[in-house]
Amino acid sequence: MNPYSPLAHRVGLFITPLLFVWLFAGCASTPKVDWNARVGNFTYDQAVAELGPPDKSTKLSDGSTVADWITRKSSGLSLGLGTGYSSYGGSSGMSTGVGVAAPVGSSGVRILRLTFGPDGKLKQWSKS
Repeated sequence: MNPYSPLAHRVGLFITPLLFVWLFAGCASTPKVDWNARVGNFTYDQAVAELGPPDKSTKLSDGSTVADWITRKSSGLSLGLGTGYSSYGGSSGMSTGVGVAAPVGSSGVRILRLTFGPDGKLKQWSKS
């Protein structure tokens, strides 16, 4: 009895790349925001509507508002994928794993800081 099945091997070789294509086809990145173009005409209310309430905000004595949004809380990426086949007491399998750790000393937290003037319009921004 041969535990190796050529059909199972061919099916695995066909399905595994399709799974990768399906997995990564569903991952779309959002377009980058041109914050420089928004300076002077983007309002605090628009920011709240787009980004949700800020995680932290402070009103300054000159009437300006400094608001921080946490844009990413991630320490890394992990992906696992496996296929297997078993028939008549024999088996064959394949597995793959990918892991990406955050750089040493990095918390994985990204903060978008927007400063709005007394008129409520964006006057400066930064990312850290």
